Amino acid sequence: MKGIICAGGRGTRLNPLTKVVNKHLLPIYDKPMVYYPLETLLSMGIKEVTVVTSSHQMDQFKELLGDGSDFDCKINYATQDESLGIANAIYQAKPFCQGEKVAVILGDNIYMEDIASRVEGFERGCELFLKEVHDPERFGVPTLDGDIIIDIIEKPSVPASNYAVTGLYIYDENVFDYIDRLKPSARGEYEVTDLSNIYLKESKVKANFLEDAWLDAGTFESLYKANQLVRSRIIGLDRQHNNVNKSEVVSKNRVRVN
Repeated sequence: MKGIICAGGRGTRLNPLTKVVNKHLLPIYDKPMVYYPLETLLSMGIKEVTVVTSSHQMDQFKELLGDGSDFDCKINYATQDESLGIANAIYQAKPFCQGEKVAVILGDNIYMEDIASRVEGFERGCELFLKEVHDPERFGVPTLDGDIIIDIIEKPSVPASNYAVTGLYIYDENVFDYIDRLKPSARGEYEVTDLSNIYLKESKVKANFLEDAWLDAGTFESLYKANQLVRSRIIGLDRQHNNVNKSEVVSKNRVRVN
């Protein structure tokens, strides 16, 4: 399986932060935002990743990520200069991924869950990751029958559920053929929701319901929350680690009484 990070777009919701800097290079606590989706892909055992971004921002990503050797993987780069949608961004990675299963992740999505265990053994079709949210109208929203997805509507005015289809998509090797079948939406974009719905019509979609935190860091509020969340998790882990070390010291220094 190969990975694709969609890191283009203008990031207008974060202006003026994104006037000269790509959104996905903004910091989330102690690392650039794009590190988090990259780490999610690497945790799944993926060793080759294509970063899709605009040509005028490509050099920034290349300077930061290089060829991937610092991350023990190979990183390729592909260009999407027009805002033609996520499915179009995926298509730009075709030269590097054709004939392969792909894990596609949006560059501003942060997952705190163990994704690797969720997709272990993936062979065919499509796997989507759902999270219950308070503002589903911002996302692709599934119609559900229990844990079965019936349909997905992009940014509906009246959501059919409180679940969002998050920005991680696992597709089999048919993905590029299916993108070829897409037509632009009313927004003039090739929608990833339409791509997933092709798999859905063929009964090839599996829903994964996320239990741990997920954030789309594309607004000022969600960017702030992402920084808070990552900071709290890191501090929590540091405290846990320090407590373990203290326990070991106490155990080693404890006097045995016979």
